[in-house]
Amino acid sequence: MDEMDRIAGELTWIDWNDIDEVETKCRSALDMLATDPAAIRQRLLDLPNRPDLMKLCEHYDILDKVVLHNDTYTGVRIRLHIFLPGYFDRPHNHRWSYASRILRGHYRHYLFGNTELDEQVEPAKLPVLHVREEPVGTTYALHHSMVHAVVAEPYSASLVVRGPAVKDKFLVMDRQTGEAWWQYGANSEPEIDAKRKAMTRARFAEVTGWMQEWGLF
Repeated sequence: MDEMDRIAGELTWIDWNDIDEVETKCRSALDMLATDPAAIRQRLLDLPNRPDLMKLCEHYDILDKVVLHNDTYTGVRIRLHIFLPGYFDRPHNHRWSYASRILRGHYRHYLFGNTELDEQVEPAKLPVLHVREEPVGTTYALHHSMVHAVVAEPYSASLVVRGPAVKDKFLVMDRQTGEAWWQYGANSEPEIDAKRKAMTRARFAEVTGWMQEWGLF
């Protein structure tokens, strides 16, 4: 067991429905990883030899996700997110609760509240209840029922601990077009979609090269 697995092991017994406990325990783990990045550096070096993790890494036009740890028993994952130029979120909730630590850059965070939603919702009428800046060093936790959106500074980076999925879909809303639709987890998506977002080894090398240039790990 390496340092990454040891730190992740301390997250096993979290009550992911208790967001105060999620924040407290994940903050401790995220602090350890952020202040002593050797565990992340070693995992990044080893990742090309870990097909179980590489297959979970994803590349989108405006976001890269690098999976550092995946517990198949509990569903807990540790990921790095790199926000690319043009990144913005449509309001959405999640299939799981999570905690995040901002490592580089910042983003503006919009919180719409814990809302009972379906695809008949009118996105333009969703009220923004809280707006905050998330600068470097910020740690926060979000319950899976919270509807939120972020606008990220290009090449911002965050470290994320996500809990087990508690539902098979989440709702995404577009305030510009007025559309809303369900998105499903990887187990339910078509193979063509999975292949489209799979991170290649070349892309992985590029992303890890950025992190080395930035002095993150």
